[in-house]
Amino acid sequence: MRQDRNSDIPVHVAIVMDGNGRWAKSKGLQRVMGHRNAVEAVRAATEAAAENGVKYLTLYAFSTENWQRPKEEVEALMSLLVDAVEKEEPKLQKNNVRLISIGNTEALPKAVAEKFNTVVKATSKNTGLTLVVALSYSGRWEITDAAKRMCEDVASGKLRASNVTEEKFAGYLQSSAIPDPDLFIRTGGDLRISNFLLWQAAYAEFYFPKVLWPDFRKEHFLEAMAEFKKRERRFGKV
Repeated sequence: MRQDRNSDIPVHVAIVMDGNGRWAKSKGLQRVMGHRNAVEAVRAATEAAAENGVKYLTLYAFSTENWQRPKEEVEALMSLLVDAVEKEEPKLQKNNVRLISIGNTEALPKAVAEKFNTVVKATSKNTGLTLVVALSYSGRWEITDAAKRMCEDVASGKLRASNVTEEKFAGYLQSSAIPDPDLFIRTGGDLRISNFLLWQAAYAEFYFPKVLWPDFRKEHFLEAMAEFKKRERRFGKV
């Protein structure tokens, strides 16, 4: 959902949580320990977003490309995800946070999907911050999936090709009910978006702190918001 807006406070913040493996390596630990220590960073970002008027926070938790990682690491990530979501549910409820997901969740292990969906349902009536977790997600996958479903509607007569617009296409994206991100943060120092929200990030402001994700705290989120306030957003206009 595209919204042309110019405000000091980003409505939607998206984060690529990068640097877990490098954080662990720098401390002589196995990569999985980087993922374990990333939970506190997720908590800090969520609380900072909720406390500072952000309405949507999207976290890139697991990409479609991540399935290519070693089996042991993938299994550890899935286990950590389930544990973190279950343990954080009381805080989500206390802080009025609604949890949802985007991505090819059909690819997730059944037990993981079921436990995640349990928390999604439990928080569905919360009206504060919406925490969007991108699981088994990639921008190209989402766009391809949307194109397939749009083609099916054209073939069935539900939609005429001549009526296809950017707005109609965006309606087929999984994030169709979510405003496009205003602020896009990637930790770890790398300057790329890594197949995340390719369509939606067209007019996002980018911020690349060098801090590794497990060390990310509220002050880093506030620094990103302070930088956002300095940006002039013209959306292609003068």
